[in-house]
Amino acid sequence: MTNTNNTAELSLDQKAALTSGAGWWDTVACPEAGIPAVVMSDGPHGVRFQEADADHLGLSSSAPATCFPPAVALGSSWDRSLAHRVAAALGREAQSFGVNVLLGPGINIKRSPLCGRNFEYFSEDPLLSGELGVAWVNGLQSQGVGASLKHFAANNQETDRLTVSADIAARPLQEIYLRAFRRVVREAKPWTVMCSYNRVNGVYASQNPWLLTDVLRDDWGYDGVVVSDWGAVVDRVKGLAAGMDLEMPTSSGNGPAQVAAAVRAGALDEAALDRSVARLADLAAKSGGGARPGTTFDPAVHHALAREAALRSAVLLKNDGALLPLDPATGGKIAVLGEFARTPRYQGAGSSKVNPTRLDNALDAITAMAGNAGISFAPGFTVDDAAESTSDSALREQAVALAAAADVVLLFLGLPASYESEGFDREHIDLPKEQTELLDAVVAVNPNVAVVLANGAVVGVSGWAHKVPAILEGWLGGQAGGSATADLLFGIANPSGRLTETMPLRLEDTPAYLDFPGEAGHVTYGEGLFVGYRHYDARAMEVSFPFGHGLSYTSFEYLDLRIEATDGGARLTVAVRNSGGRAGREVVQAYLQAPGSRVQRAERELKGFGSIELQPGETGVVVITVPRDDFAFYDTTVQAWLVEDLEYRFQVGASSRDLRLDASIRIHSEDYIAPVDKESNIGQWLSHPVGGPALLRLIEPVLATYRAGAPEGSPRDKMLMGTRLGQLAQFPIIPVTEADLDALMDLVSES
Repeated sequence: MTNTNNTAELSLDQKAALTSGAGWWDTVACPEAGIPAVVMSDGPHGVRFQEADADHLGLSSSAPATCFPPAVALGSSWDRSLAHRVAAALGREAQSFGVNVLLGPGINIKRSPLCGRNFEYFSEDPLLSGELGVAWVNGLQSQGVGASLKHFAANNQETDRLTVSADIAARPLQEIYLRAFRRVVREAKPWTVMCSYNRVNGVYASQNPWLLTDVLRDDWGYDGVVVSDWGAVVDRVKGLAAGMDLEMPTSSGNGPAQVAAAVRAGALDEAALDRSVARLADLAAKSGGGARPGTTFDPAVHHALAREAALRSAVLLKNDGALLPLDPATGGKIAVLGEFARTPRYQGAGSSKVNPTRLDNALDAITAMAGNAGISFAPGFTVDDAAESTSDSALREQAVALAAAADVVLLFLGLPASYESEGFDREHIDLPKEQTELLDAVVAVNPNVAVVLANGAVVGVSGWAHKVPAILEGWLGGQAGGSATADLLFGIANPSGRLTETMPLRLEDTPAYLDFPGEAGHVTYGEGLFVGYRHYDARAMEVSFPFGHGLSYTSFEYLDLRIEATDGGARLTVAVRNSGGRAGREVVQAYLQAPGSRVQRAERELKGFGSIELQPGETGVVVITVPRDDFAFYDTTVQAWLVEDLEYRFQVGASSRDLRLDASIRIHSEDYIAPVDKESNIGQWLSHPVGGPALLRLIEPVLATYRAGAPEGSPRDKMLMGTRLGQLAQFPIIPVTEADLDALMDLVSES
């Protein structure tokens, strides 16, 4: 959209005023320049619309809106189209409230299962997070409502989130923690990007010129607005100079006054202020042009979409003996146990908390669908919102009695709201003790138990999963999650969700265990590139359930994999057949291996995925395109993304550890010569196409004598190869002078 606003005639004070909010949720308007206010709202999974003077921490009420499944669930759908449709629905609801920018999606990486805000994030993998983020942003912005991509960057914990420095080496920072943001910025062009509270390698994100200008704008080409997380501004002048355009919420005039004073004192270039004002004027123009006054939405239609999203997102972890789905026509007795069946845990706590238009619970839905089956219920334990005064032991005894008399038990377990929220991290991944005690007591009297989980991040299941035949991971299912759960339990729908984060055997096995959450204001990302399944694969560790895992009520065969080069990347086609007796959806995952790489790489990395819905006996083809950019690694020596000339291997299957087919393809690279200098070692110099032969001519006589007693590749030879070039002139037995080394440097610099 062309900016028709007139900012050239604005005074310094007027321009400075535009860079701070007018209130909690709106920006400053400047009618004389044709700049309207922009209205914002929280909303990764629902529009949390509040009055202008309301808080953003969930303490004030908000208008009823559809509570869709949070990202922890929606991500497990592995469904770009669904993410697009959910976000488009959010856009329509935002329009109905007069909201111009919705604060989402959150695409930070799930570095540790302890992060209290993991329920707002999609995955432990940057490709999956990025792909779903692109779909979400495109869906929202198709409705004339801007996205706010967050939290930029490395917001992977809540402990000391306002001050902690995420200390990350260059490759993992680029390849893991920034890569999803890079994808969404380049492909979906969000109207705004929200900077995080924390520091990145010592510098606050809100005033980090490397992050906000060098990377986001200069490297990725972003031309939209950078907005602060609410209260994330530390130094307003440094922030604006670094590229942080909009301070939110209002600072009651303090921020603008500091900016104007800095310009007058010559401490801030007015050109930096002008650039921010131009971007803010563009945002206001987009918001005004996208506004659709009079928009309404049908709560029933959106509730149905929320139900579909919950259906697609639930993950069937285990189903021994085909205990599920249940058949109500048999007339058996079903005991529904667990307070969560009656009092659902359907969303996370904090700034994203939504006031739902309606709320389904699983108990009512199961009762309505039961047909000839007899349903009994006992809460078994209390949860945060339950008004149950009976003791835990009495509740457990009541539940066990019902279990003993039932044919099948549906046991609803999960994390109470007090266990996970924005603002704090978990201390462990265990279910509450009263719940596991209930499980033990129930399985002692009835082995036919299906556990239904409600949680915003992975929980430990290794201590009890072997005791029950079936586990359905429902995550936080949104306002329609109760009905969706009943649909899945009775086979009205077939589960097709897949894990977006590994379920470990123990917390001690997790990649960041020794470094999370840090100390003395710093957290070291010591696991480097090996986050999530990359870590477990590198160490060949057993897990409870792997990344990408999810079962179905039917079965699928992978029949054929073909691969071809396209536009510098690869195109995979996979034939899949539904070999079972029910219609179902299969999520096909493609993982890349790079044998022979000159840098450290993961055993395998997700590089593409697609899904297909098939009737029993039907065969179809899934096409997965892997662009050239996804073969690249970040080379720290040249600070750029490079593709190696290698024979790459793709493994395709149903999870990161259920790989059915493989095929290889040669990808050719750009001509690349690793830079060398006097600090480079002899091995690096000898690999240089120009410097190598020249150095060899200088040292060949000595090298030949040396290798007579230390053959190439021997321990002594490796020691020589590790010697830095500058040391050669210090060895009297080697006829190399400082002048010779300078001549070598001149030669390679000219090449």
